[in-house]
Parts: sequence; C-alpha cells; structure tokens
Amino acid sequence: MITPMAEPPTNIREMSHDDLSLVSDIERRSYEFPWSHGVFRDCLLAGYQCLALIRDERVSGYAILSVAAGEAHILNLCVDPEFRSLGYGERLLDELLYRARSASVREIFLEVRPSNERAIALYRKKGFHKIAARPAYYQAHDGREDASVLAKKLVIER
Repeated sequence: MITPMAEPPTNIREMSHDDLSLVSDIERRSYEFPWSHGVFRDCLLAGYQCLALIRDERVSGYAILSVAAGEAHILNLCVDPEFRSLGYGERLLDELLYRARSASVREIFLEVRPSNERAIALYRKKGFHKIAARPAYYQAHDGREDASVLAKKLVIER
C-alpha cells in the first residue's frame, strides 16, 4: 500500500521587504499583466495588511488588504502556480476575512477578472456576490477587460 505524502506545514505571516523579490516572481509567473515590485513595496509602505503564505520556509502565496472607514478591499491574492489547488488561496482568503472582521469592517470588496473562473468560484464559496462591473478596468492583450466587483457583508466577531 502506498501512503500519500503529507503536505508540508504552512503558515501565514506578515510580508516583509525581504519577501518582495519572491512575491514579484510569483506575480510575474501568475499574470500576463503583473503588479510591479514597486507596487508591492508601496503597499507595504502604505501600511496595508500584506501577508505571505510560507510553505517549506519559502513564500508560496500572498495577499494584500486595505482597511479604511469601516470597509476593506482585497487588492491582491495569489498562490504560486506550482502550489495551486491545495487550499492555500482559501487559507489566505480566510485570514483576510478574519483580519477584516477583527478591524470591525462591515463589508469587504474586491475586483476580479470575469475570465478568472477559479477565483470567482472561491469567492462565491466564501459568500461574495457581484454588485457591479468596472468597464475597461484591467489591461488585456486586445485592449481592456472589465472587472466584476464582488462584495461580502461581514458579521463583526466580539
């Protein structure tokens, strides 16, 4: 009988400036129009909640959350293509939702490409629903692609 190998342990921690080259590398391998290293640096400098998912002592995913005025905005959530379909995206999203609730956020928003069906399926699973579209929001090879704006009401944990 063959015993399946256990997944190595993972943890989520605050992203640091030392993580930016790995985060930028994952971003470049994940998207045709990636965020630049400078955008990630600016998110850290702005004080956004920037998280890194660590697997085998290496950054394998990341997420960025902006919190202000009683609402939150998921700016980026990505898992290294090598480690997708292992539940890491859901773990990162759960952590963002926890942090938003802990900050007394009442509603959380995000934009997603309508063509990103896997991400949309995860967001729907977690209770997000489409509230609007942003025309020509994303860069695309043939011009621009719209964004679906998703939202979720949060129950504040006390």
